[in-house]
Formats: sequence, structure tokens, C-alpha cells
Amino acid sequence: MPLKAEGTSMLGLVRDAASRMKGVINPTPLILSGALSRLFGFEVRLKLENLQKTGSFKVRGAYNRISSLNGEERSRGVITASSGNHAQGVAWAATLLGIRSMVVMPETTPIIKYMAAREYGAEVVFHGKFFDESYVQAVDLAKKNGMTFVPPFDDDLVIAGQGTIGLEIIGALDDFDAVIVPVGGGGLISGIALAIKESGRPVKVIGVEAEASKSCILSLKEGRPVNGGAGATLADGIAVKRVGEKTFPLIRKYVDDVVAVSEDSIAGAILKLMERKKLVVEGAGAVVIAAAMEGRLPPSLKKSVFVLSGGNID
Repeated sequence: MPLKAEGTSMLGLVRDAASRMKGVINPTPLILSGALSRLFGFEVRLKLENLQKTGSFKVRGAYNRISSLNGEERSRGVITASSGNHAQGVAWAATLLGIRSMVVMPETTPIIKYMAAREYGAEVVFHGKFFDESYVQAVDLAKKNGMTFVPPFDDDLVIAGQGTIGLEIIGALDDFDAVIVPVGGGGLISGIALAIKESGRPVKVIGVEAEASKSCILSLKEGRPVNGGAGATLADGIAVKRVGEKTFPLIRKYVDDVVAVSEDSIAGAILKLMERKKLVVEGAGAVVIAAAMEGRLPPSLKKSVFVLSGGNID
């Protein structure tokens, strides 16, 4: 599994990812919301990853990882474990590149997500009731079949792919004071944070978790990745038991704060985005708006960007 090349910085990998994606994965819109700006009392811009190919930012990291494979690795195919957005990203990217893909999903996966992965070209295998069981099975199948396992978040090239969102934001805006980002395993926020902070911008990066799944907050308190539980939540896309071993050091270095929000606020944020902006955003993406609704963000904010990470909601 190729990782960060000797002497190559993570920022360099993010820039390489942006070049690799050019003409394949389009930048998503970054829009000003007058309604939300008036509601929260500061300028609100929305980064619409819910309008990305496959309906989620996950396709960025998946494409960057898979397109970096050599010829022999491509011939053996790729495999991952996921019950949603990452599965679709891997299936789409692999099919585009003419590579066989397999996705191991929990038996409880909603049929709409199973069908989406199938439609994008993946072979779907069901195993276990929970993601952790599917993950173990996928890693085992990768070894048995000689396939490349594509991690959902804990991989340098996956992180770099997600970091291209940060490059797009700083390329579009000269003046902003914070970026608010959902946190699950940490691939999205660590990639965005390193891209923005390494650019030298004096911008805060704030992560948002669901109260039901607070691995990142607990890990920051302990100083190392720890299990935080993954209870039932509307933000199922970020319901990860443990933040990544690779993502955690980047979060500690570049992220200013991580907060958690309630289920009621997540539901309210989904509804508000539908009503005010006519946007369909899944719970994992809506947590950033929930944080503003709960007053969890610094009162000093004047111009901020909210990353709406996906729109795949049943």
C-alpha cells in the first residue's frame, strides 16, 4: 500500500491530489446564505459537497487513492468496507478507472445505499450486523484475493484527496475567519485543516461531532485515539467508534476545537437547510449548522465557511 513518499509533505500530497482530480472531479459551489447569515449574526458561506459526484466528499479521497495504484494493483482490484458514502465513492472511482471493486456492507445497510453501490459498479458482499465486522471481513478478503484495501479515512492519499476541499476554499475566498467541518474518523477535517493552516491563513478550523459518537473529543482529552462509542444517530456518516491513527496527529496539530451537538439540533439543521436553502443534506453534513444553532461556535466569528459534507439521506 503506497503511503506518503519520502520527502513529500502532506500539503504536497494535497496539491498532487488536486492536479490528479482536475477535469475528473469538479470543484463544488461555495455560496453565501443571506438567511443563515441573518439567523446566526455573521456571514455564512456553504461549501456544497452534498452536490459532489455520488452525493458526498468521499469520492475525492477514493479517487485519489485508487488512481494512484500501479498497473499490477489495478489488475487485482480494490475492496473496502462501508455502509454508505465511502462505498459509493470507491465504486464510482474504480468503475471510472476500469478497475474491479468490491464493497463489504453490514447486513443492516439500507437498501437505497446498497443499490447505489451496485449501480456505481461494485460487487456487494454483506457481512455482520455492524461496520466493525464488515471492516474485518474486507481486510481478510483483501489479503486472500490480493486486492487493495481502500480505507475510509486513515490513509495519507485519502486524507490528501479530502484536503482538496481546503484548497478550493482558500482559492475562492480571500477573507474568512473559520471553517466548520464534520468529524467522524477525521479524514475530512484533517485534510482540510492542513491545507488551510499550511497556507498561512489565520483561520480557525472547528470540528463537529454528534453527541452519540464523540471519539475525537475524547481522544483529544486523552491525548491519543480512544473509542468513543458509536450510538444511534441521524449523523450515521460520522458515527465512527474511533478516530484514525493517521488523522489524529493532524487534528491535534491543525484543528482549533471540536464540539458535539444533539440529535434534536441535527434534525433541526436538516430541516432548516431544506426550508431556507432548498438543500438536501444528510445528518453528518448538517451537524455544522447544528453547532451554530446551539451556539457552540466562537462568538467572535464574522465570516465563516460551513462544509456540508454529503446529501445521501433516506
